[in-house]
Amino acid sequence: MSSEFQNWAQGSGAIKHQQTTRQRIGDLIETLHSSGLCERAQGIALLQAADLLCNQGLWLTAQMGFVKNVHLDGRLLTAEDFRAIPDGCTASAINMVPAYVGYLLANALTGKTRAWLMGQGNCVAAIDAVNVLMRNLEPEQDQRYPLTDSGLSQLCQDFYSYEVLADGKSAAPLGNHDSVFSAGCVGDGAYPGMAELQFVHMPLPGQELVAFLSDVAFEEQRGSDWAPRWWRGEDSGIVIPLMIVNGARAGQRTTLSQSGGISWFREHLRLNGFLPVEVDGLDPAAIAWAIITMGSELLEQHRQIIVGERKYPVLLPYAIAETEPGYDLAAIGIGNDLSSIGNPALYDSIRQTYNTAIAHFFVPPAELDLAVDTLSNHNKSRRRTEKDHWLRRLRVSLPDTPAIRYATPGSLSSPMQQIDEWFVQLAGMNPCHRVRIGNPDEIRNNCLDNTLEMLRNRVTEPEPSDAESLNGVVITALNEEAVVSAVLANKQGLNLVVCHEAFAIKMLGVMRQEAIFARHLAASGREVNWLSVPILVSCHTWENGKNGMSRQNPVLSETWLGEMSDVAPVFFPFDSNTAVALLNMLYRQRGRIAVVVGPRGQVPVVTHQAQVEQAVHNGALLISHDDQPQVQLLTLGAFQLESAQRAADALRRNAIRCSVVAILEPGRFREPRDPMEAAFVWTPEQITQIIPPVSHRVFVSHTRAEPLSGTLRRLDTGASNSRFMGYRNLGGTLDLFGMMYANGQTWAHIVIEVAHLLGCDASRWLEPAHFEAAIGRGNPAILR
Repeated sequence: MSSEFQNWAQGSGAIKHQQTTRQRIGDLIETLHSSGLCERAQGIALLQAADLLCNQGLWLTAQMGFVKNVHLDGRLLTAEDFRAIPDGCTASAINMVPAYVGYLLANALTGKTRAWLMGQGNCVAAIDAVNVLMRNLEPEQDQRYPLTDSGLSQLCQDFYSYEVLADGKSAAPLGNHDSVFSAGCVGDGAYPGMAELQFVHMPLPGQELVAFLSDVAFEEQRGSDWAPRWWRGEDSGIVIPLMIVNGARAGQRTTLSQSGGISWFREHLRLNGFLPVEVDGLDPAAIAWAIITMGSELLEQHRQIIVGERKYPVLLPYAIAETEPGYDLAAIGIGNDLSSIGNPALYDSIRQTYNTAIAHFFVPPAELDLAVDTLSNHNKSRRRTEKDHWLRRLRVSLPDTPAIRYATPGSLSSPMQQIDEWFVQLAGMNPCHRVRIGNPDEIRNNCLDNTLEMLRNRVTEPEPSDAESLNGVVITALNEEAVVSAVLANKQGLNLVVCHEAFAIKMLGVMRQEAIFARHLAASGREVNWLSVPILVSCHTWENGKNGMSRQNPVLSETWLGEMSDVAPVFFPFDSNTAVALLNMLYRQRGRIAVVVGPRGQVPVVTHQAQVEQAVHNGALLISHDDQPQVQLLTLGAFQLESAQRAADALRRNAIRCSVVAILEPGRFREPRDPMEAAFVWTPEQITQIIPPVSHRVFVSHTRAEPLSGTLRRLDTGASNSRFMGYRNLGGTLDLFGMMYANGQTWAHIVIEVAHLLGCDASRWLEPAHFEAAIGRGNPAILR
């Protein structure tokens, strides 16, 4: 090789190149040159530039957790330059620097900007530090952190500053995890294992994604092992998983390090269908080599499948990047945690050791400028900047939606079956939108038979009789987090999750992380372009008596009501027409994750088209309203509405004037908690137009009463005038009626509640047998 290559091979600063890496890079440079992607001299210049950038990235990252005053001349730091209290996950972040610089190098060498995803969000200091040096920044950081002493000092002072503004927001455009202000970030990485579950479902053909994973997250979450089963070159882009092996977590070694280290993990990957590739995690060139060659390997395997030389599943390349916690800062104990090393601001010996360690990383500004210019070949290569990679700048067109076939008012119809018929048409009308359906268990049991028959389970060895296909879009796994991740990762397509209500709570963490990041994007004025995702929870609390109380749990909808209603709505469709119409609405919206509580059983159809449109727009529908009503019954849920209507009939027979309201989207009527939510919810004046004021109100809810009473505080007319009836944690092997009776929600129970509210004797309104049954003294069956 040339003298320039030999100079690079000797290393630079803290960067050393192992013999294996030197050989691999030499071969790669020749391949890139012969293919016309990158001339030899340019490739070597990029390698040298990456070493310099990596060194300075290590230098700056190491200071973000310790230092408040940064000096670009590299002078020794004094006690006054250090923070009073060190903070941050510096050891992990240090080890992320070579990986991220290697990603930048791979892009520069090949003239292609790949997307990236990081599973360990507390390594964000590495991302922000390198981006500041590269000037690959979002406007907020670009303005606040110029490449000067004061700009870099501000960066370090903002890191874990905890400063809050008068509006309650963080003062700094910088987080302790990935944020919308960190250039190129697509999630905060605060939920361990989420990236591991999502990466394989993200890119479309022609797109590439580098997923930076961690050994800590590996043991936090099961399901990432299934990635080779899901990848298909026909509808998937190139995925490049790369694990940064640190070997330590808070207070204990990782399972990987306890079980035999790299050799154990290599065998584990092979057993699960991966092709392990070991690289030096301390060398950006080794990382770049892995990214480029792994992508080529996956493309080659797909070519072989196309021509019939091999079959699915692929052996998915998976890089193992071994590191040393803390890099060269291990000498002062930074490989463990900050609390173990003492404070450089207070101890001369620690400060001296720290200065010596970071001096090894330092690059003079003139050399850094040249390196940054060399790596910034975006215009020459006609490629995007890394902050604008395809996953950060999504462009997803709204789908065509089929006309709704409204069920006839007065008939009986299953909301889930109506959704099934409509969704099949939706998928067929939108071939350019990749479809993903998350199915943790028994999609047929939730009445989506047609959807399964048309779209099929994705398997590697299909049997046609079982609704299976190599390229099926239904992701079925007995792991709720894995299937909801598959759907939420498919940000360029049409998505749906179908789950038993009681099991759906296991999806909460993943759902919440996505909703939070989407809201942060919107709050910062950025676009959220992915189509809204319905989470259909069926086979629910009131109709799932086969399995007893373990599967009678409305907690997901209750918890989701606690999230911000503009991005995390909860819907309670009360007939088939409202169920289909609200899905039609959701697929025309962006950036919302909606819990939809859909009955699978048949319920009365109570709406015609105009009423459906009104209900979906307003979030509620006035079902009936007598002149000057004495009581208003407000319901959440189809079965609750049916019970309330029977109660209203009984009350009217006793000359009690009633109003009945079905609430479809309770979040529209809540007290707003911030300006974004205030712009979404109805004003008090609008509420009175949608729901006529009545002083006495009884709420009958699918959920427990307590969460609902908080959400609907603005509809509550006071303790002496309002009653909330909900799920009471009672149940068992009961049918629908049994559940309604056990939890005090039959029509007769509602009548008694109204009587108490109005100060009347309920026994005068009910037949004796009905009254005795409702108060627990007679035969419940008479109330059916």
